[in-house]
Amino acid sequence: MLLELKSVEFAWKGQPPFLQIPEFQIAEGEQLFLKGPSGSGKSTLLGLIAGVLSAQSGEIIFDGGDFQKMSNGRRDQIRARDMGVIFQLFNLLPYLDLVSNVALPCRLSVERRDRVLETASSPEDEALRLLEQLGLAEEAANKKPVSDLSVGQQQRVAAARALIGRPKLVIADEPTSALDEAARDGFLDLLQSECDRTGSALLFVSHDRELSDRFKRVVSLADLNTLTREPA
Repeated sequence: MLLELKSVEFAWKGQPPFLQIPEFQIAEGEQLFLKGPSGSGKSTLLGLIAGVLSAQSGEIIFDGGDFQKMSNGRRDQIRARDMGVIFQLFNLLPYLDLVSNVALPCRLSVERRDRVLETASSPEDEALRLLEQLGLAEEAANKKPVSDLSVGQQQRVAAARALIGRPKLVIADEPTSALDEAARDGFLDLLQSECDRTGSALLFVSHDRELSDRFKRVVSLADLNTLTREPA
C-alpha cells in the first residue's frame, strides 16, 4: 500500500477537531477521485497527505514511512522526490519560463532528475514534451514567462511540473476549475494516461461530480470524516 491514514485527527490551533479519518488508503498506481463541496476539508486532507500539515494524532504512512514521526525537513525531501502536487493557486515561479518551471522538481531532487534521464536526454526535454502534449508548445518555444499566461494555461503548466520525474503519487487539488470542457477533457486524458504510463498513483480532488465517471474508485470526504458522516 502506497498511502495509509490510520486514526488521523486534525484541528486548527485553538479550534475543535475538524477532521477525523479512521482509515484511508491508496494503492500503488491507483487512480482515485475524492469528492466533497468547497469548505469540506479536502485541501486540509491533502496538506496532511503531502506532509505540509501535521495531525494532532494518528498515523500518515507514505511508502512505508510515518510522516507523523518525521522532521519537517525529511518530509520536504520525500515530497520533492516522490510527490507531484497540482495546487489550486499553482505556485509557479513568475520569473521563470514554462520549461524551467516544469523542470524545477528535477533541481530539487536528484532522484527525480535521474528518473527523467532514464527516458529523456534532459529534464528540459521532458518538460517540453509534457508542455507540447498540453497544448503549450508555442508558449514554451517563445520562452514566455508564466505571468503572461491565462489562468487555464498556468494550470496546465502546474500539471506538467507535477508529472515530471515519475512521482509515486500525484495530488491534484481542483485542477480543472479554470478550464473549459474541451480543455478539461484533454487535460484529464493526459493526466491519467501519464500516470498510467509511469505507474504513478493519482489522487484527484474535486467538487465537480461529473468527472468522477472517469475513475474506478470514488470516495466522498463526508464518508471518510466521522465528524461529517451521516449516521447509519
